[in-house]
Formats: sequence, structure tokens, C-alpha cells
Amino acid sequence: MATIRDVARLAGVSISTVSLALNSPKRVGIETLDRIQQAVKATGYRIDPVAQTLARGRSSLIGFVSANLGNMFFGDIRREIEHQALDNGYFVLIADSSGKADLERALLERLEAQRMAGIVLAANGRGNDYAAFLRDFKIPIVMFDQKVEGAERDFVGSDNPLTTAILTEHLLQLGHRRIAFISGPAGLHTADERLKGYMDTMAGAGVDVDPSLVVEGGYTRTGGYRQAMRLLARRDRPTAIIGANNMMGLAALQVMQEMGFRCPDDVSLAMVDDVPWSSVITPRITMVVQDAQKLGELAAQRLLARIQSSEGAAAPPQELILTPRFVRGDSTRRL
Repeated sequence: MATIRDVARLAGVSISTVSLALNSPKRVGIETLDRIQQAVKATGYRIDPVAQTLARGRSSLIGFVSANLGNMFFGDIRREIEHQALDNGYFVLIADSSGKADLERALLERLEAQRMAGIVLAANGRGNDYAAFLRDFKIPIVMFDQKVEGAERDFVGSDNPLTTAILTEHLLQLGHRRIAFISGPAGLHTADERLKGYMDTMAGAGVDVDPSLVVEGGYTRTGGYRQAMRLLARRDRPTAIIGANNMMGLAALQVMQEMGFRCPDDVSLAMVDDVPWSSVITPRITMVVQDAQKLGELAAQRLLARIQSSEGAAAPPQELILTPRFVRGDSTRRL
């Protein structure tokens, strides 16, 4: 069986250079990296994960914990983190908590016990106890999308109040006043922030919000469908609906079509986040889009910085907030 020494001899470099190339290829010159890769292929060398873990004092695995991998937004972020991890000699272990805080905590404890190099987390746990739980972790954690106040961990996310402020302002400018809002779970960072963006914008325009038009859809297609059905079954139905995420927005469009409403002639619709097939959906939905690829890239970079250098490990927590992008579709119209 070929060893790392055989690879180093064939490539004409030191063992430490081979190790660096295998674990952090971006830190090795292109010509040297090519020689090492050719030597690995020629010798048939395979990395021993057990030996690698012993040498590093941790595994070459990064944990990725999210609440709903069925949502394309999280899938896009996961894909970018995987790319960044592979470029640096790490692999990603994926776990879905299904939005359950107790399961999420159990998953994190199991990943910590497996001596992961670090974890990228979209948290669903909340509160002081959960923040203390995350603070006490022995391995690096970078949170994305969902923030836990007091956790004192790196966070990468979008300007969530701005996402819904943009959509609400757009509908107000079109003359809408009875604007319904299908929110995410109360107490969840993004849900509370997006609700705030809607409420503040309505208040800033001097428009009183009908409390019965603000409903919770749980960030799920099922929840969004149920709430949209209730909203549109009313005699005093809203003239416009905002879905706080893409799954609830699409569910609202489905309800409109099933109930015989025309969008936007009868009801306007806007939502947060895109979906891969949005260009073939009729009408094209007006939305505010987060840059999922950039979010994944930044989250991976923050975690790798924590893992790969003592300076990175000792740096204070950073918060990186991205500005979302407005995309006007055909699903909103002037009253």
C-alpha cells in the first residue's frame, strides 16, 4: 500500500508539502499541486482518515446542521459550503433537524463527540439556555441565516427587516393597504426580523395593520397553504399577500389558483427568496432574493479561518450582513 512518503518521493517534495497539498490545496502553488496530484494518482495513495484525525487532533469533517434541506435556499448554501470545504481538504457531514430544537441540540452534541473540525449551523434553538449551550461548545461554530442572541459565535446572514420592508413598500406604492403577511415561527430570528420589516414599513406609511391579516405559516408549504386558504376565504380578503419565505409564497399562489383567483388581477403576491424554476411559474412572482451562494461562501470562509489558524481561532466573533436584491415580477399590480 502506497504511503505519503511514496507520494513525496515521486513528486520531489517534502512530506509536509504533500500533507499541506492534501489538506489545504489553495496554500500550495499550482505547479507543485499538479505534481503532487499526479503522484497521488500514480501511486494509488489514499488518505487515512484515522491517521489524519490523530495528526490534526480533530477529523477532516465539517458538520452542516439545518432545519429544512428541502428548501432550495438551504440547499444552495450547503452546496457552496461543500465546495469551499473540499477545496481545503474537508468533507461535509449533513444533518437536518426538521426545525426541532431538541433534535438540533442532540445532533450538535453528537457532532461534537465525533470531534468535528467545526460546524455550520442554521439554528432553531433559542433562548438564554440555548445561547449558553452554544457558547460552551469546544469546537468552532458559525451560524448562518438564523441567529441566537448571546451565543457569541460568528454569524452570516441577510438584512432580514429590509427583505420585507422592500416588498411592503412596493405594494404600498401600488396602492395596497390591506396587505396580509404570512410569517415564519414566532421567536425565530429571521421570522421576527421579517415581521418587523413589514410592521415598521406599514407604520411608517401611516397604515393601520389589521392584526387578523398577520398569520403564522411556520416557514412550511403546508402552513403557508393553510393560512392562505383562510385569508382568501374571507369576505374582506386582502388585496395583497406577502410570504415571508419562498415555500409559503408558492403555497399562497397555489391556493389562489385552486380557488379561482387571478394573480395579480384579484390578489397581488410577493415573497422572500427565489426557487430554481421561478422563470416557468405564471405569473413570475415579485420577490426579494438573498444571495445564497455568497452566504455559503462567507460562512465556510469564517469557519475555515477558525479552524486553520490560531489567529482565526482567537479572533472575536464577527457578524456579516448582506443586502438582498429586489426582483419585480408579474404577480403585483396597481390597485
